Amino acid sequence: MNPILEQISKIGLVPVIKLDDPDKAVDLARALKKGGIPVAEVTFRAAGADRAIRNIARELPDVLVGAGTVITVDQVKQAVDAGAKYIISPGFDPEVVSYCVEHNITPGVTNPSEVSQATKMGLEVVKFFPAEAAGGLKVLKALAGPFPKMRFIPTGGINPDNLNEYLAFNKILACGGSWMVPGKLVDACDWDGITALAKEAVLKMLGAELRHIGINCADKDEAALVAARFEQLLGGNRETSKSFFAGCDELECMFMKGPGANGHLAIAVNSVERAMTYYSAIGFAFDTDTLVLDDAGKPKFVYFKDEIGGFAVHLVRR
Repeated sequence: MNPILEQISKIGLVPVIKLDDPDKAVDLARALKKGGIPVAEVTFRAAGADRAIRNIARELPDVLVGAGTVITVDQVKQAVDAGAKYIISPGFDPEVVSYCVEHNITPGVTNPSEVSQATKMGLEVVKFFPAEAAGGLKVLKALAGPFPKMRFIPTGGINPDNLNEYLAFNKILACGGSWMVPGKLVDACDWDGITALAKEAVLKMLGAELRHIGINCADKDEAALVAARFEQLLGGNRETSKSFFAGCDELECMFMKGPGANGHLAIAVNSVERAMTYYSAIGFAFDTDTLVLDDAGKPKFVYFKDEIGGFAVHLVRR
């Protein structure tokens, strides 16, 4: 997979933007980046889309700005000349795809014939649009069956309520949508509001929650005593090879002095890879020596580099 699509996969969200005023583009993209989404798909449904793309590409080179609703070869040329890093079309037009396949084109599809055409042209990712109107996740899973190497970016009807249902399917690269950039906020230049919606979308996608607290004990005997006391408060007590868990697995009493001065905190997330991308962007660092990958080479466990309040903190995939 090309680097642009890999980065979009790690971010997981693609805001779809219709801008009537290209001069607002940089402020809007900056607001999205501040909220944890350094991606912007500027649609050609509005005049001046190429100007908006050029402004973002010039002022915010670390934002993945792309062109959406591209339906002609001329629009592809305008977008690429303006600095678009990827192109997304709402439907599969062989002429458009043939011209710009080398420019990271992601065409739209809604049926097996179009996916088949995309596969023959060597594409790895296609847009699934309009996702909900075309049958949603059920139809997308049916489409994925005959084309196991193809991945999808569903757009159209995606919202906070169904976002994670889509992203849980491993054939989905990322989800696109406009709910993060509502027209009313853009018209009012409410960039703080856009940032808040972007952050809300990222946190919804990650689903981060405290899984358990690990308590450092001197040895197994001390761990047993500590776990027994918590069992009196919370119930539950089970033994693993290195600890006792009390309650509904909220407390882990270690047999030894593990990471962290006081112990550790485990944070469960839907995707460790996307969580690492987001947390790194807002200033956290990771101890890559602790990174554990699954059989597919995707991160499933990692410690943050620094302690927080005397506790080591690690991410674990839900």
